[in-house]
Parts: sequence; C-alpha cells; structure tokens
Amino acid sequence: MEHTIATHAFATLGHADRLAVFRLLMRFAPQGVRPTEMAEALGLKQNTLSHHLADLTASGLVRVARQGRSLFYAVDLDAAEGLIGYLALDVGRARPDLIPPLLCAQKDAAAMTALHRDTDFVVLFICSGNSARSIFAEALLRDLGQGKFQAFSAGTRPNTQLNPFALEILQRNGHDTTELRSKHISEFQAPGSIVMDFVFTVCDTAAAEECPPWPGQPITGHWGLPDPVKAVGTDAEKALVFAQTYAALRRRIAAFVELPFDSLSRMSLQSRVDAIGTDTEIKA
Repeated sequence: MEHTIATHAFATLGHADRLAVFRLLMRFAPQGVRPTEMAEALGLKQNTLSHHLADLTASGLVRVARQGRSLFYAVDLDAAEGLIGYLALDVGRARPDLIPPLLCAQKDAAAMTALHRDTDFVVLFICSGNSARSIFAEALLRDLGQGKFQAFSAGTRPNTQLNPFALEILQRNGHDTTELRSKHISEFQAPGSIVMDFVFTVCDTAAAEECPPWPGQPITGHWGLPDPVKAVGTDAEKALVFAQTYAALRRRIAAFVELPFDSLSRMSLQSRVDAIGTDTEIKA
C-alpha cells in the first residue's frame, strides 16, 4: 500500500465512531450491512453515520452496493489486508518480536486439521437469545456431522429459554432435544473454556455485538437469518416460519460438513465458510 493511501486510511480510522463503524463491518465481512442496522447497533444518528460512511468509502476501506432499494456497506477486504500489511511489514519492518501471529498464520498455511484433539472440530453458534436459530444449528451439526464436530450454541442475552416452536420442529425432524438448553456466551469465554475451531453468528444482532477475540483464532462466519421468534400470525403461520428457518440452516450446515477440511488451507476454508453464508441457493 502506498504511503499516501495508508495515511488517508489511518486518518479516517482515527475517529472513534468511524473506527466503530469499521469494526462492526468487519464482524459482518464479507457481507454488507444497511445503514439503518448500523445506526441502531452503534447508537448513531443517521446523518452522523452517513458522514462516517462517506469518509470510509472515500478512503477505500469500505465499498457500497445497491441491492433493490437498499444500500449495503461492506469492508473492502483487499484494502484492509493492504493496510494491515503496511502497518506490519512497512512500519513494523516485519519484526518477529512485534508480529509473530502474522508471521505464523500465512495464507498458504497447512490444511485445517483438529491437531489438538483426536477427531473433532469444535463449533460455536451464536445468536441473540439462543432460543431458536443457534439451537437449530447446534442440533443440526451434532446430528449431521457424523462425529467430526462438537457443536455448541449460546446467546448474547442472558436468562433466555428455548422456544417451544423450535423444540417442536427439532423433535419432528428426529433430533434429540433432551440435553439442549439456552446458554449465555459467557459460559464459553471464561478462562479454561474449550477452544473453538469455528465461531458462527446466525443473527445480525449477535454479529453486531462487541465480543473479545476468541482464543485460538477460530475461523469465523456470519450466517445471519431473520428471527423466527418475531413471526406474527396464527400458531400454524408461526410454525411455518420456524420450519423455513430450520430448513435454511440445515442446507448451510449440510454444505459445511461436506467441505474437504483435510485439503483446505485456513484461507481457503474461510472463503468457503463465507460463501455458504452468502450463497442465495443455501439461503433459500
């Protein structure tokens, strides 16, 4: 990255609110986010957010695309890579005492394998309430994973309960629900907690939450789906929404478990995980 471009980018990120916008967009990457959703998550006024987005776009760190009537803003990952590389390699002179994680996690790293355990990959699904979507995902991966995965789920809101519609859908599809329970994310953030290989957010609210970096640098992905708990209408209409959410997650997790983990580098695996979250056929 050229010095002048890097200077512009760093100056743009030097404002606390612009940095907060950029960090939020990174949690959704490579997907885009509507301004209304960003404003709500960050507590910013729309006109203030518009100025920040214009500055981030002008710096090249963020790109904007129109989908229908909505604008979606997303991080330009190539620009972000260039900025990080400039800071690490140009400014930091690639000093091993400053940037050992960057030197160890190169793009052409070895295939993703569960070296610290016998066979399992450990996967955590997060949503706001841990009452439906993430519970669906936990049960699906547990049963479709053929023993390769340990599946967990958690919510960002405390004191929630499993949704009865969600339990009914799981039971109807042959999943054992006896050990499923609603859990808060703090259970997996305490010292000594199990180290995750993958962490997925399955709702936009959870993706927008500030969360400390996960130990072990797990691969992350955003597979957001609308909240079926907010469905209105008759019980039959609500049950249909839950069934559609379950089906969408089943397609995504079925695609995930079929990935050739032994032959994919971390970068390739990250790309495949991102593709599952953005593939319209998987979402359907």
